Amino acid sequence: MAEEHRPRLGRGLAALIGDAGDDTALVQRIRPPVGGQRKVPTAFLHASGRNPRRHFAEDDLGELTQSVKEKGVLQPILVRTSPKERDHFEIIAGERRWRAAQRAGLHDVPIVVIEANDRDALEIAIIENVQRADLDPIEEANGYQQLISEFSYAQDDLAKVIGKSRSHVANTLRLLTTSDKIQTLLRDGKLTAGHARAVMTSPNAEELAVKVADLQLSVRAAEELAQQERGNVARRPRKPADSKDADTRVLEKSLSEALGLDVVISHRGDKGGKLEIAYKTLEQLDHLCRRLQSPGS
Repeated sequence: MAEEHRPRLGRGLAALIGDAGDDTALVQRIRPPVGGQRKVPTAFLHASGRNPRRHFAEDDLGELTQSVKEKGVLQPILVRTSPKERDHFEIIAGERRWRAAQRAGLHDVPIVVIEANDRDALEIAIIENVQRADLDPIEEANGYQQLISEFSYAQDDLAKVIGKSRSHVANTLRLLTTSDKIQTLLRDGKLTAGHARAVMTSPNAEELAVKVADLQLSVRAAEELAQQERGNVARRPRKPADSKDADTRVLEKSLSEALGLDVVISHRGDKGGKLEIAYKTLEQLDHLCRRLQSPGS
């Protein structure tokens, strides 16, 4: 119960991180350090499995390693006491610096220890990475989804914590609905989130995404390409609609009235079928998702 009264990170931390480069100094305003800055052996630190950042560009890491060799680790690594090993620490922010220090052959690194539970640690890691644009769009989306799934965040609350607009959070989460191919292009930096949003609702989204990446089109050009594709699909002659029995039509009407959205059922006998729910706005999609995720709905 005591945890409920602890101060939340909130938009304040996100705004501060945007104005300065020392994440430890910023977090200390909200999560006081346990003692001052000190040095510990690099072997006493370990990466967090909850860190939203999964990919470290080899070129960037190589440049940082060279800098660490020449000047050392200037900014302390933010950590919490390891729940598994005594006198060891779990990294909250600064894993890249720790990796570079290991490559550079440093025996110890500066750290600042704070008290943080799993939720605090994840929030800080996401905010620190998002504000510095260190996450690729899929890592960012997975981080948001992790907070929603594990700690029951609503999108409005999550937006306030991260310091982003609600539409940004919603649009970022939508990237997780794209195909594996599109997500790979996003991770590799060949597509931006804007490119993916431009093509993701197209019938041939994956094909368009590859074309956009290969031609290095702007987001505006990707939007025009997707609009052109949708126009071509609309002009194609449609197949005659399959006749539906009365029970199927009654079920469609019942579901449509219950959800407040258009529902289409395509039944193929023994082969199963398909249920399609159409929405027009993100608010309708959010409402549907909440209903599907709510117990007993």
